[in-house]
Amino acid sequence: MANLNLVLVEPEIPQNTGNVARTCAVTGASLHLVKPMGFEIDDKKLKRAGLDYWDKLDIFYYEGLNDFLEKTKGENLYFFSTKATVVHSDIIYPKRCFLVFGKETAGLPKKLIENNPENSVRIPMKDELRCLNLSNSVAIGAYEVLRQWGYPDLTNHPTIRY
Repeated sequence: MANLNLVLVEPEIPQNTGNVARTCAVTGASLHLVKPMGFEIDDKKLKRAGLDYWDKLDIFYYEGLNDFLEKTKGENLYFFSTKATVVHSDIIYPKRCFLVFGKETAGLPKKLIENNPENSVRIPMKDELRCLNLSNSVAIGAYEVLRQWGYPDLTNHPTIRY
């Protein structure tokens, strides 16, 4: 059984986390939040961005990056960073994996990327621009994994709504 886990390390902007929570809800991915966060989990902006999907999520909390790394030792972790050299779509993702994203202003620690070059990936973008929005990056990564897995348990036929 496939198990996708989306990880936000020290997220700062509640709307981004809310958007990622919504992505988790509609894809069946689990959400992992690594403290400290730049907002309270009951922040109105966070709730509004996630709409009414909060009760449909599996959410896990960690006291810090070391706590997360310790509790996920032996798991398949993929670190998304503009400093990585491997393109995210060049990886073949195993049926259980964690996509790890850093905070909006700084990304993941440089040492983490340097120590894990084979599991550090980037989303291609123009060199002169800093980065994509965090929630967009998470969605790009999540849907690449789900595409490779054949979109398990998701409706992949067009639905017309008027």
